[in-house]
Amino acid sequence: MKKSSSLKAKSPSELIDERIEELGDWRGQMLRRLRDLIRQADPEIVEEWKWRGVPVWYHDGMVCTGETYKNAVKLTFAKGAALKDPSRLFNSSLEGNVRRAIDFREGEEIDEDALMSLVRAAVSLNKSKAQD
Repeated sequence: MKKSSSLKAKSPSELIDERIEELGDWRGQMLRRLRDLIRQADPEIVEEWKWRGVPVWYHDGMVCTGETYKNAVKLTFAKGAALKDPSRLFNSSLEGNVRRAIDFREGEEIDEDALMSLVRAAVSLNKSKAQD
């Protein structure tokens, strides 16, 4: 029997909720907290679900992705190399000319203010490029 085409597909936000729950460990808790901070930093941010299971946040272009690995939750900023990082949050993917990432490991504290500032800076950069 075919599934009804009237069944609503899950939204990206629902898929991210499911990923957080299915992780069921510190990675899910970390991804939830990072997601909350991203949304606090920019209440207009749009959530997407890409590449078979990667949360992606957009505002006038891609802001960052949230990948989960065995030993880390990685936030990769699409234009991170162009962002000022006075708190030195970026600790991964430092060799590239475009992206920069932050690996969060089990038990690490999040510098919440610095992370929200970085998200806001990424959104501002996207907005300035959108106006060009």
